[in-house]
Amino acid sequence: MKNVLYTLAFITGLSSLTFAQNVEFKKANFKENVEEFKAVETAIKEADEFFELGSAAIFEVKSPEQNFKKALLRYERAQKLNPNNGLNNFRIGVCHIYSSSPYKAPAFIKKALELDPECDPFIQYYLGYALQLKEDFDGALSAYKKFEDGYKKADNFSKFVGMRKKECQNAKKAVSDPERVWVDNIEELNSANDEIAPSITTDGSQIIFSSNRPNSNTPNDVNEYDHDIFTAFFNNGIWQKPNPINGSVNTNKDDIVNNLSYDGTRMLLHKDNEGQIDIYESVLIGAKWGPADILPRQISTPQVNEIYASYNHDGYNIFFARDSETRSNGFEIMYSGMRSKIEKNFGAATMVSEVNTKFNDGPIYLAIDGKTMYIASQGHESLGGYDIFVSYRDQGTWTKPKNLGYPINTPYDDFFFASTASGKYAYIASNRDGGAGGFDIYKVTFWGPPKEPIVDMEDYLLASLAMPIKDPQIEKTVSVNKVSLTVFKGITIDAITRKAVEAEIEIVDNSNGKIIERFTTNSATGKFLLSLTAGKNYGIAVKADGYLFHSENFDIPDGSDYNLVDKTIELKNIAVGSKIALRNIFFDVGKAVLRSESNSELDRLVKLMNDVPKLKIEISGHTDNTGSATLNDKLSQERADAVVNYLKSKGIKADRMTAMGYGSSKPIASNNSAEGRQENRRTEFEIKAN
Repeated sequence: MKNVLYTLAFITGLSSLTFAQNVEFKKANFKENVEEFKAVETAIKEADEFFELGSAAIFEVKSPEQNFKKALLRYERAQKLNPNNGLNNFRIGVCHIYSSSPYKAPAFIKKALELDPECDPFIQYYLGYALQLKEDFDGALSAYKKFEDGYKKADNFSKFVGMRKKECQNAKKAVSDPERVWVDNIEELNSANDEIAPSITTDGSQIIFSSNRPNSNTPNDVNEYDHDIFTAFFNNGIWQKPNPINGSVNTNKDDIVNNLSYDGTRMLLHKDNEGQIDIYESVLIGAKWGPADILPRQISTPQVNEIYASYNHDGYNIFFARDSETRSNGFEIMYSGMRSKIEKNFGAATMVSEVNTKFNDGPIYLAIDGKTMYIASQGHESLGGYDIFVSYRDQGTWTKPKNLGYPINTPYDDFFFASTASGKYAYIASNRDGGAGGFDIYKVTFWGPPKEPIVDMEDYLLASLAMPIKDPQIEKTVSVNKVSLTVFKGITIDAITRKAVEAEIEIVDNSNGKIIERFTTNSATGKFLLSLTAGKNYGIAVKADGYLFHSENFDIPDGSDYNLVDKTIELKNIAVGSKIALRNIFFDVGKAVLRSESNSELDRLVKLMNDVPKLKIEISGHTDNTGSATLNDKLSQERADAVVNYLKSKGIKADRMTAMGYGSSKPIASNNSAEGRQENRRTEFEIKAN
């Protein structure tokens, strides 16, 4: 009934010309504001040129670039002088349709119809588009038919009208039978500007995306800032405030993140390269992302645009979208594979013909299972604009893409897709109505299979954000494949200092001794993350210079469900000469009596001594220069003796330890400040032999 009433409101507008009169942009109508009229007249002429360029690009399945935005700025100036011109309202509406805020368009299209129902030959087509955005699909179909009947040149435009009509039919079915998912706007990440291209680590702890929110660069000629890459972390159940990504990736051009590698150490992005768009890669080095390097010419081909790249699960193939070189089919999905990871010698790009359409295809996301591809496309069985589809690898080919359904997809642009390893959550970008503005990032939560109905009881479901919702019906199941893998994540740290250690990790298939993966943990954080498929027993070896070798194994039974192993690997420092401050050793002021808070630190030292039986150490006490040197020397010696006595009480032999009190003779900071004196008051151990 709501949709019927909305359509009637549009139709009623056609007969309400007595209440809204069309005002032409003629000098006679603006005698009191001649100078502004002249300026507006010039602005309209300029806007019309940009409008025609943008429209031509759309109908050739090309990017309109900035043309509609440039036209909109000029039409809006005219609107301030004269808000009652049908053609100007119509063109403002069209400009909004091809912007990141299409939800603004229907009001202008409606007003254009009220003022001048024949202001443009395409008005019925865009009326259909406006009604489609409002989910009045029957009204939209009626408008599209009227456009076909009245516009004699429709044959040249038939594929677009046919696409829109098909979208309406698809959407009617999808909206009447929604999927079992929640789609939530992530308010912590979004702004009034565009947030696009979410990419997430497999454990779901970090997200990376691009946004054109204000930055330190100069805005362009349509007053928009360039896109920078931002990141945020998921802590205590909420996303923290996004910050620009650390490093040298962001530039004064649009930097659009494409895909984050499954371990979170490499990133694909695309950006302008002297007038064309190419794909680049950045690598995480410590806490910073390194400069983005352009990918080889097999992917980033000269004189052709490439965007929206994705790593394949094997690390060898990269999928991406490229401009069609011979047809007006927009971007098409292709892939290129490395012959060697070391040399990065890529083969010729090959089209993934099974998933391409006559419209723009891409972005792409390859799931970690190696057989699932998510595609954003304007073609296939779209509900309107870009929709997200899924295709599966079956006997060497990709299956026909299937629409993920409503409310993941809407009549608006819903694109990008990044999933956690469990498959329970995904992140998309959408410019649907109701967000913070422009494109926003949304979280998709898959409910899983429906519950068995309980007699005489309604099925109460916990709502995703605020209110409980009642669902007395059992909806059909969303097709979510069972994920059979383990995400192994963790950090490598020094067992005593608890500081990050850069270490080399080897993953071995214990059934044949083959090394499956070899990588280095992050030098700044010690973090690592990888996925292990089920059905194997894995050996894990951890090595770092100056540290004791560490190993363990995991057995993941065949057919086991997704699970997450979060491991802190404590490495034992055994390098002779290594000197480590024990910052968690506490004494009462002016005394040598150990406080109980010191036990955890001391017990870690006991474990190290037990793990390395030949290790010999010196325990040393140090003070600041406050007070007499004699008292400081005595206090530092007594404190060193107290630590040695604790270790002896835990079974460590006395001949493996010496205690030395150095008083204030070996400062590590200035004694001229309270902070420096605090640094100098410390207990250390030094490895003398192993």
